[in-house]
Amino acid sequence: MIPKTIIEKQITSLSATLAPVPQKIQVWAEKNIFIKWGVLSRGKFHCLDCAHAWKPDAQKASCKKYISCTQCNGKLKMQQCNQVHFKEIEYFAVLDICGGFQVVRIICSHKNMKKKCMPTYYHKEVMQHWINEKGEARTLSLGTNVFSQAYDAWKYYSPLEIRPKSFEFSPKYRINPYKVYPSSKAISVLKRNGFKGSFYGIAPQVLFTALLKDSHAETLLKTGQTDFLAHYLTSHSQHIRENWQAVKTCIKNNYKVKDFSLWEDYISLLRWFKKDLNNADLVCPENLEELHDRLVEKKRIIQRRKHIKELRQEIQQAQIAYEEQKKQFFGLEFTKENLSICVMESVHDFLEQGDMLRHCVFANEYYKKRNSLILSARFENKPIETIEVALPSLEVVQCRGDKNKNSPHHKQILKLLNQNLYQIKNRLKSKKEERAET
Repeated sequence: MIPKTIIEKQITSLSATLAPVPQKIQVWAEKNIFIKWGVLSRGKFHCLDCAHAWKPDAQKASCKKYISCTQCNGKLKMQQCNQVHFKEIEYFAVLDICGGFQVVRIICSHKNMKKKCMPTYYHKEVMQHWINEKGEARTLSLGTNVFSQAYDAWKYYSPLEIRPKSFEFSPKYRINPYKVYPSSKAISVLKRNGFKGSFYGIAPQVLFTALLKDSHAETLLKTGQTDFLAHYLTSHSQHIRENWQAVKTCIKNNYKVKDFSLWEDYISLLRWFKKDLNNADLVCPENLEELHDRLVEKKRIIQRRKHIKELRQEIQQAQIAYEEQKKQFFGLEFTKENLSICVMESVHDFLEQGDMLRHCVFANEYYKKRNSLILSARFENKPIETIEVALPSLEVVQCRGDKNKNSPHHKQILKLLNQNLYQIKNRLKSKKEERAET
């Protein structure tokens, strides 16, 4: 993209003044961001980090997931298959300051390995995020192969080019580097707003933009509520702003939330019952799961007390809106042996599923969530878990069974779902194409 505005021209010219990533940083990355690998071939262990080969001392050693190299003493993770060439790709970041901007430089590193050979490395800067003191971000990046299924299939021969402002909503923008070079620079405003060098599993560019323009993120960092901060900035289904009064109560009482999706469901129940969200005894329970289930049951009883005709009318009206939102997903079903996963096609299904599994899928009106797709996992045609998938990111937000606990088939359900997420993606694409045609 050709720079057109003043800010785009300024960032492009400043980027040209940045020195290439120094050799010492590349050496640091080679030592710190990659896993050390080993492989068992023809009765010998091969260290793919130092090229050493040796025979195992005992037969049991060959079954271990990790072994130690007898020469470099590195802890090696064993490759599952024996092949000629091995490759690993990882990202790291370097923080810099240029022209008053905070610059986050993202480098993609390749490690090429072969038995009996020393590994070779290749490093390429693929993105630069330029963030001003107001938290406004612009990105320069390499081009990507549009025909690849991977969103980060970089064209390494292409130059760094300025990207549109909307690039901030691209998954490429949110690439989280495995590590950040420790001797990095940060603008003084970030330090004033609470940044002390730690990222808490959040991509640096995402954390920095939030700290500079979002008072909620700044408050969470300064009060040490880093779990809340990570949930706020990384989860597609978070409701921190909506639940801010409850969050402040947690901050005052130094309450740590272990299951955020369950806690936010619980807070929405408290709000439905018009409870005081300043009350620490309610907002910060010791047994969250028990109180959540108790409120779900209480709400269900209240809803049952409604006149049957009124409830039927409510479900019929909700069904019209639900079909309008999710009709393109109806008919989706994934099966494997006695296990099946299907899209819930009626609001009445939500009612029955909530009753059978004793959770809040109907009580908390999940059928009204525009950006979620709710599926029912069944074993031998009996509901065992309810799944929430975020749209359009296809992130599995929740997968819960009876009383919000995992069923014995939980892992198989997630595996079957992940294998078939592409079918949901295809339905999303077809819906977009229909809208474009109209």
